[in-house]
Amino acid sequence: MTTPRKTALIIGSGIGGLSLGIRLQALGFDTTILERLDQPGGRAYQKRTPDGYVFDMGPTVITVPHFIEELFALERGAGMLAEPDYPPHTLTDDARVRTGNSGGPRTRDYVQLVPILPFYRIWFDDGTYFDYDGDPESTRRQIGALAPDDLAGYERFHADAKAIFERGFLELGYTHFGDVSSMLRVVPDLMRLDAVRTLFGFTSKYFSSPKMRQVFSFETLLVGGNPLSVPAIYAMIHFVEKTWGIHYAMGGTGALVRAFVQKFEELGGTVEYGRGVDEILVTDGGGRPVRFPVGKRVATGVRLEDGTERHADIVVSNGDWANTYLKRVPAAARLVNSDLRVKAARQSMSLLVIYFGFRRDGTDLNLRHHNIILGPRYEALLTEIFGKKVLGQDFSQYLHIPTLTDPTLAPEGHHAAYTLVPVPHNASGLNWAVEGPKLVERVYDFLEERGYIPNLRDRLTHSEFITPDYFESTLDSYLGNAFGPEPVLIQSAFFRPHNRSEDVGNLYMVGAGAQPGGGTPSVMMSAKMTARLIADDFGIHASVRDGVPEVVGAAD
Repeated sequence: MTTPRKTALIIGSGIGGLSLGIRLQALGFDTTILERLDQPGGRAYQKRTPDGYVFDMGPTVITVPHFIEELFALERGAGMLAEPDYPPHTLTDDARVRTGNSGGPRTRDYVQLVPILPFYRIWFDDGTYFDYDGDPESTRRQIGALAPDDLAGYERFHADAKAIFERGFLELGYTHFGDVSSMLRVVPDLMRLDAVRTLFGFTSKYFSSPKMRQVFSFETLLVGGNPLSVPAIYAMIHFVEKTWGIHYAMGGTGALVRAFVQKFEELGGTVEYGRGVDEILVTDGGGRPVRFPVGKRVATGVRLEDGTERHADIVVSNGDWANTYLKRVPAAARLVNSDLRVKAARQSMSLLVIYFGFRRDGTDLNLRHHNIILGPRYEALLTEIFGKKVLGQDFSQYLHIPTLTDPTLAPEGHHAAYTLVPVPHNASGLNWAVEGPKLVERVYDFLEERGYIPNLRDRLTHSEFITPDYFESTLDSYLGNAFGPEPVLIQSAFFRPHNRSEDVGNLYMVGAGAQPGGGTPSVMMSAKMTARLIADDFGIHASVRDGVPEVVGAAD
């Protein structure tokens, strides 16, 4: 008699949920992903407009294509094979793909990845810019032009950031910090590398120019972190990008999401849309609902918003960490992730994102695929967004123009763009129905008057925007945060939400709210970490028989 396969329910079809779904199918589970929206992606939702524009509503920066190749190479029942966590080639400047197709052989079966150069054009308020492409010689040349006194500092920064990358990413990147001892073992190394001071403080050791301090610290804003408060271990982002480059999925990030869905379904998984989850069902281990905070607690399934129940051997949330516990796990089942702890956690900032289309006018834009446009104040603005939670008199923004690479995202003769402005989350009390439209107008005025997109108002053919209210309501993020818990030191590693619930058996987390953190590569890493925990919990491991991989103790 065949033993029934173990079953899994994943709440949410973001990149983390889809990545884990693929891995669970490889482990032998029968997995269903329940998605509240009408299509996959979560924060990576892609919108198509009636007038012919395609907008990625969330992440647009793709790095470490090896992580994507890994997922497309998995097969049903193959399990946690002994594939390398990182590409097997030597990590040198010559290893990075700079032209052509940057996806691996299996990736090319599903989606086309291409490298983007420069990674970012970083604009300063005085009109000068820095093309950040990860090439040391180009970097030195531009530092020599903008801040020649910082050339020696760059050499020291480069060496020290590389050491942090090698220890913090290559050696510890896939470490799940599930207990205090796992954290204590790495603290001496982090102290030795000076990786626990703030990132901005770390860069300020090497650079005296405000421009260079901004160039080498801004990236954490793209994962929800304030450079003034995140630990310097995030200097490794510089080397992650430098080593593997920045990439784009032709058709947008939505094309990558659809490719993940295709792979997941090919492996036998199921995605159901319009299936919001109201509650995670928890019993006391004997099948009785938990009413008191004592005894063994086990997740047995979910109750959907329509009242129906779905049961499975494991439940995984790819949703917002705070709302997963506050809204969906009974309070009596929560000792570690109590209301007090969850509400006390610092949430990342939120965003105002404007999606707009405009006519090409025959002149070349002095912009690139990814543009960082910094305002006149850096530290003061960050303090207002993250600390004071107010809207400042100025703003910085990330301007994304994918049609410079992929014209198919807009009608012929037009550009599709979005610009992302960091703003406080909804603990600010700001009325976005009032403040949102006002800020949109300020951004349009800025882009036109400063010459980034000349005559933008006359050329504008499509305009819409989202505010923190979108993150709070549509994406169900606590306080409208855009990236989960803020990655400060006291919310990193062991202190970041755990991928295996400390409160409820057979309940797991994946995505930006879990370890290791936010950002597209990190949520794919999170999926692998969570899959490894599940494999350990269910006694699943890979072996090789007659040269053929097989899963021992698979979920069947």
